[in-house]
Amino acid sequence: MAKQENPSFAVCVNNQDYPASLEVGKLYQVIPDSNADAHGYIRVIDESGEDYGYSKDRFFPLQIPSALQDALLKVA
Repeated sequence: MAKQENPSFAVCVNNQDYPASLEVGKLYQVIPDSNADAHGYIRVIDESGEDYGYSKDRFFPLQIPSALQDALLKVA
């Protein structure tokens, strides 16, 4: 996986209707998507390993140190 310039992450806080795709309390990599953002969605790499859009209220965005970002991207 190529490293993104500014990777970001969010924690799932609501998996209602998506228990197979999202785990509450799990950290997900956010994929920048201005179109999804404009419609109230966030695009994440979910449990399928693919990126999908979900409503923003399902996630709590996090700012994490770059060293931790690098470590997380290595295992992704």
